[in-house]
Amino acid sequence: MRKLRMGMVGGGTGSFIGDVHRKAAAIDGMIELVCGAFSSSAQRSKESGKALFLPEGRCYASFEEMILAEKQLPNGDRMDFVAITTPNHMHFAPAKLALQNGFHVVCDKPMTLTIEEAKELIALVEETGLLFALTHNYTGHPMVRQAKAMVANGDIGKIRKVQVQYLQGWMATSVEKEPSGKDFWRADPAKSGMGGALGDIGTHAENLTEFITGLKISELAADLGRFGEGRLLDDDGNILLRMENGAKGTMSFSQIAAGEENNLAIRIYGEKGSVEWHQENPNELITRWLDQPKKIFTPNGNGLYPEAASVSRIPSGHPEGYLEAFATVYRGFVQHLMALLEGKTVQNPTYPTVYDGLRGLQFISAAVQSDSNNAAWTKLQ
Repeated sequence: MRKLRMGMVGGGTGSFIGDVHRKAAAIDGMIELVCGAFSSSAQRSKESGKALFLPEGRCYASFEEMILAEKQLPNGDRMDFVAITTPNHMHFAPAKLALQNGFHVVCDKPMTLTIEEAKELIALVEETGLLFALTHNYTGHPMVRQAKAMVANGDIGKIRKVQVQYLQGWMATSVEKEPSGKDFWRADPAKSGMGGALGDIGTHAENLTEFITGLKISELAADLGRFGEGRLLDDDGNILLRMENGAKGTMSFSQIAAGEENNLAIRIYGEKGSVEWHQENPNELITRWLDQPKKIFTPNGNGLYPEAASVSRIPSGHPEGYLEAFATVYRGFVQHLMALLEGKTVQNPTYPTVYDGLRGLQFISAAVQSDSNNAAWTKLQ
């Protein structure tokens, strides 16, 4: 038994998501950062590694150098997996190279820029037997796990309707035209991909919907907006959904909703009741029923399913939030990897995988296609 050794691509000093990965990976004490290629600049990569107290020899100038050099180290020293925390256009190449050289992968979403790239990673995962985790971190919240378990157990009955939203306001002004704007790459199709807000936050709404309901979105009708002056990618959108069981749904997402911060919320209505969860108040799951009063579940409270209780880390009344949910994704991945190293099998991984990555790309592609065809109904494929 030992800590698993993590290498990082991207996420240098000053990076928001890189710091989130490092903190989340450290929460359960099961992972240590041992190396990294933290920037496209060799100098900045070295400086970031130094700031993180890594040996100079494990701070690499590029992800290619890191992966190939780590492969040459003894089993007891080399990294076990790579965490990819780069802008979207730099997900595929390091993920592919890592898998080709025997390293497991944790990657930010969206997984790739194209469906073809996503399918190539799936083929590598299936060929090598290596693990691939995708950081759809909202699936790690205890109350999201409770909602999923209640739906799976049939508590609310057959699902009829889904409403999901993800509203932000940080692009209400032309942030991409400000040289100091650290997220300016998100407005660039070459770096962000075919979806703007659609790929950044719409995929979270899509993933959360399919995760909780256990149903796939079969087709959609999308109306995407581009409100920022000169913006090439969407910054707003409304989508009608049809689920595979016949249920109907609506999705609204925006990054130009002035004043909004991170307003992700989902409501799922069944024949007997409903569940409702808000990311900005993550410790409450609201349930409503045809024949009983409204009930609110909380972490470590009464009536939790094991799936929720097992990811509640601290006593009731102490908030668990974004970092803890992110850490739950890492913990699921680590537990699976430790089992693999011990020669054990895991039937149902508890974290988003490479297949969720493909679903995200299929969702983005279908929405872009639908929008370009006057919001025509379009199948996910």
